[in-house]
Amino acid sequence: VGMWASLDAMWEMPTEKRIFMAVLLFSWTVYLWETFLAQRQRRIYKTTTRVPPELGQIMDSETFEKSRLYQLDKSTFSFWSGLYSEVEGTFILLFGGIPYLWKLSGRFCGYAGFGPEYEITQSLVFLLLATLFSALTGLPWSLYNTFVIEEKHGFNHQTLDFFMKDAIKKFVVTQCILLPVSSLLLYIIKIGGDYFFIYAWLFTLVVSLVLVTIYADYIAPLFDKFTPLPEGKLKQEIEVMAKNIDFPLTKVYVVEGSKRSSHSNAYFYGFFKNKRIVLFDTLLEEYSVLNKDLQEESGMEPRSEGEGDSEEKKAKVKTKKQGCKNEEVLAVLGHELGHWKLGHTVKNIIISQMNSFLCFFLFAVLIGRKELFAAFGFYDSQPTLIGLLIIFQFIFSPYNEVLSFCLTVLSRRFEFQADAFAKNLGKAKDLYSALIKLNKDNLGFPVSDWLFSMWHYSHPPLLERLQALKTPKQD
Repeated sequence: VGMWASLDAMWEMPTEKRIFMAVLLFSWTVYLWETFLAQRQRRIYKTTTRVPPELGQIMDSETFEKSRLYQLDKSTFSFWSGLYSEVEGTFILLFGGIPYLWKLSGRFCGYAGFGPEYEITQSLVFLLLATLFSALTGLPWSLYNTFVIEEKHGFNHQTLDFFMKDAIKKFVVTQCILLPVSSLLLYIIKIGGDYFFIYAWLFTLVVSLVLVTIYADYIAPLFDKFTPLPEGKLKQEIEVMAKNIDFPLTKVYVVEGSKRSSHSNAYFYGFFKNKRIVLFDTLLEEYSVLNKDLQEESGMEPRSEGEGDSEEKKAKVKTKKQGCKNEEVLAVLGHELGHWKLGHTVKNIIISQMNSFLCFFLFAVLIGRKELFAAFGFYDSQPTLIGLLIIFQFIFSPYNEVLSFCLTVLSRRFEFQADAFAKNLGKAKDLYSALIKLNKDNLGFPVSDWLFSMWHYSHPPLLERLQALKTPKQD
């Protein structure tokens, strides 16, 4: 009754007040929904303390318990960080944080001799201050996640000095990209006339394609070391597999991800006839720093064939080895290249750009509505950047939630198809074992609440993928 009374009261408010209350109400509704889903999954972490029978053959009790505790800690952290984020966002809206920051950026511009007519300059100062505020308020949470949770569970390899230098470098690089791109986008919107949304969309399309093209060659190396995969059996087999499916491979890199974390990954990038594959060193058993450290701890120095070691030392290294064997790495790449062969990458780009065009079109329709600006404290001016922020982040939030869920469902479908592609390459057995190893190395918990999984998992749960790999191929 109280809720309906509140809704009735909302309809009696001025339009800008209704918009503001609707934004807050939807934001907290989404937060409560996410919290409900997280609590369902958290209950799974708490109550599933023994390896289920169907997992007995693929996961030992020690690894199962480690993954359970790791995910439980991550769930607790996610709850508190999510609550803080929601409360912070609410306070910013309630106490006029956005118009205050806009006025503050105007003062800074005034000190430098730029008046109100320099809206793009003021917008860039606003962006700089907003991203700085976000970086500073998020820093304690990032520190806790890295040096408490990830450290506790053996994933963190960073020192505090490395972490802080990395954070500063990321902030600087982000500003070097964000500010010029934003200024050009705002300029295009300003001079684009009635069809500015078409030009703005084309501009963001070009920028996204350029960034994807240059990221691994020019941006990622600023943070991680990329080295060509040495000549050998693995590289030869990767090149043969790429050739067999007509993948235009030009280079294979190994990235030194182990200096940050024990988590592993692999991906490809590039357009047209210039494709590259990147493998994390933590994915490769023979490259993994963890394996070398374990050998040193157990006293196992490199030895020639025939030299003996105690069975206890051999068992220690065998059971704790990280990464995948060459055959399993090839199977993982077979899955990744399946995304390319089946057109998943192109389909995702098309969906993304269709969505971008639609959003810019709706932005063009809504940007003239003064009540949208008034709802967030802008009564006398309607800055273009603020319009982008209000419409894209707040007004489109219900649409974004629905779209995100649909893309998650589509992503799971693509993952099954990529697994099937690798299976058709004759790599089902190796992919099966690789998925188990990667789940173990990353301490993934293989038991999921069905509703949490359906809403959040862009990749199918481990058991579903393994079952699909065991299913005989259909003629």
